[in-house]
Amino acid sequence: MTVPRPYAAALGMLAVGALLAGCTGYTPVGDTDAAGSLTHTLSEEDRPTAPELGGATLDGDTVHLSDYRGDVVVVSAWGSWCGPCVGEAPELTKIERKWRHRGVRVLGLDNDADSDRGRDFQKEHRLGFPSLRDPRGQLGRRFPHGLVNPQALPYTIVVDRTGKIAASRMGAVTEGEMAAVVTPLLRTPRP
Repeated sequence: MTVPRPYAAALGMLAVGALLAGCTGYTPVGDTDAAGSLTHTLSEEDRPTAPELGGATLDGDTVHLSDYRGDVVVVSAWGSWCGPCVGEAPELTKIERKWRHRGVRVLGLDNDADSDRGRDFQKEHRLGFPSLRDPRGQLGRRFPHGLVNPQALPYTIVVDRTGKIAASRMGAVTEGEMAAVVTPLLRTPRP
């Protein structure tokens, strides 16, 4: 039996929506913001430990997520071909510059297959934070299932000062949106 095109398209859109919504075992405190973006803020007792992420950056340095223990870390996955990633690039740099002295760091996950494209993007958009190379999305797949769709960019994971995942978001972020997420996390003393 063949499905007429309009119905096939509608079924495909429903499947994608279900995939993006995901199912989690975590209790989200909030699911959407005013723009309707898919966001999860996890209560303290429901926060899973962030996976260890590490490796070579676009600059050739070695960085590990655990290097930032004691800071709140905004982990952002991006790709040079991704339009929303281009839009959020200056916002992420703003977060790193404006909030670093308060204990907030940004760590990127570059999903470009070609490291030259990732470096060109980093230079062109003046990213003020390190980005780990993640051309196959393997680092992104280490996050607990259901928090983000690692195949859809951009996405953001916020890690609290103790190394636990406090929030996740599908779609581009702004400095203002992240300020609302990280400010309560900064009230927790450094371990």
